[in-house]
Amino acid sequence: MTNFNISALDPTKMASWQIAEEAEKHLRPTSEMAEAWGILPEEFLPHGRYLGKIDFISLLKRLSGQHNGNYIDVTAITPTPLGEGKSTTTMGLVQGLGKRGKKASGAIRQPSSGPTFNVKGSAAGGGLAQCIPLVPFSLGLTGDIDRVTNAHNLAMVALQARMQHELINTDEFLSKRQLKRLNINPRRVEMRWAMDFCAQSLREIIMGLGNTDLDGITMSSGFAISVSSEVMAILAVFKDLADIRARLSRIVVAYDRQGNPVTTRDLEVDGAMTAIMVQAANPNLLQTLEGQPVLVHAGPFANIAVGQSSIVADRVALKLSDYHVTESGFGADIGFEKFWNIKCRLSGLTPNCAVVVATARALKMHGGGPNVTPGRALDEAYTQPNPALVERGCHNLLAHLETVKKAGISPVVCINKFYTDSEDEVRVIRHAAEEAGARVAVSDHWLKGSEGALELTDAVIDACHEPGHFEFLYHLDTPLRTRIETIARDVYGAAGVSYTTEAKAKAERLEKDPEAANMLTCMVKTHLSLSHDPNLKGRPQDWVLPIRDILTYKGAGFVVPVAGDIKLMPGTSSDPAFRRIDVDVETGKVQGLF
Repeated sequence: MTNFNISALDPTKMASWQIAEEAEKHLRPTSEMAEAWGILPEEFLPHGRYLGKIDFISLLKRLSGQHNGNYIDVTAITPTPLGEGKSTTTMGLVQGLGKRGKKASGAIRQPSSGPTFNVKGSAAGGGLAQCIPLVPFSLGLTGDIDRVTNAHNLAMVALQARMQHELINTDEFLSKRQLKRLNINPRRVEMRWAMDFCAQSLREIIMGLGNTDLDGITMSSGFAISVSSEVMAILAVFKDLADIRARLSRIVVAYDRQGNPVTTRDLEVDGAMTAIMVQAANPNLLQTLEGQPVLVHAGPFANIAVGQSSIVADRVALKLSDYHVTESGFGADIGFEKFWNIKCRLSGLTPNCAVVVATARALKMHGGGPNVTPGRALDEAYTQPNPALVERGCHNLLAHLETVKKAGISPVVCINKFYTDSEDEVRVIRHAAEEAGARVAVSDHWLKGSEGALELTDAVIDACHEPGHFEFLYHLDTPLRTRIETIARDVYGAAGVSYTTEAKAKAERLEKDPEAANMLTCMVKTHLSLSHDPNLKGRPQDWVLPIRDILTYKGAGFVVPVAGDIKLMPGTSSDPAFRRIDVDVETGKVQGLF
């Protein structure tokens, strides 16, 4: 960033995309920022003037002996459907650390086109705490999600073609092409097609309705959103190219008629999938409004996937920064829990601090406030002072603080202050958090950028200097159902767990499967409640977590219990964001992103 004062921009009078557009006039080239951060010219892979990728293999090899910086995770309380500003807080904190003279960086996930064009928006932050350039960040970036989608769908193409050719050709024909008959069971195809939009009408489809010889086998199928793909999960957790190659080869696409798994390796498509993913393996480099580096890499949802930016991005940044801030999806019950028990276990990295973002708006909802519905004006309960309503909702905040403390991590509560919040409401939140033994900071980063984040910054620096005693929630030798029940009880607050007949049978099989013993548990549930039911707000009591299915992602290394009614393909709302996104045809500039 050049000598541009972002405080001249007023987020109460300008949309976030307008602020980003103005700030981008003063960006310094990403190559200059990369060099200042410690990246060598040969390690920086430019994608235009203000975007680039990092050759992580070369950089990590060069800096293998370099000490890691402080590692900070940003999570939150249970949000309203509007979100409570984790990405904004992440950007604000990185800017605040820069203001304090620290060498700081951030890592966030790449936004899916599904929420970008639907309800949630692009997740670049907002106000005076954003990741820019906004338009490429929001609209495909350097193509990583496209590569995930194509690699995933190539596996499906390989499967469908193999099924058709085995049906219409003899063993002799197959043998001449050095193909082994796989005898794939069309009723046990595990994968579906992927696309990066919310399209509820494609959840269940019938394909192959033409001539069997020419158009494939008629069978049930469907689509899932790309960010729920196992390929995306692999992008989030891989360590190096050998690891991503091995994980892609273990993806189970279907089962044969004897019940044996059919993998991408069996279909001989794993090498081609890896070829598609090679460029996606390098993290993307962007910057904050105030010029600090931000790595954007991987984009799995937290309610239906692992919910983390990539391990590789954090490993790179920790070698280059004194303080590195990474963000986990949604609340501490799912995003932080997966950061804690999946990402940290696979990366070997230990966090120094966790920031729990809280807002008066969300706490009012958890205290019994009216429904918050995207696209509709907020009820005046959320815009007028009501400390009593905030106080009743603080039980939700306390539940999330207890979760962070169970990991042995020092929590810092960030009161993400909206300019409409009253001082009495802020005082209630501060008192509740301090009574629970947490550091507390009020942050005005949305309104004031780094200047508004200094109290939070100082609290985080202080927390990073406090010795921790990090430990996982469960050991790898813990049986699957015991893991599920431990997460349900100790993180969600459930009284117990129930299983459908199918889910129980799958759990029993997995507990006897030696290959599944070291697979990690990646829960699927709503992000709108500590429970499985999005309508249960606050801190629900005396409820049971219903596990309706258990999925197995052998490539990613996850066993995935599914709680409640969660769809792997979200739906588009009646008032989607794409209605307000357009282009200035005179300048070619995109408008209306948020």
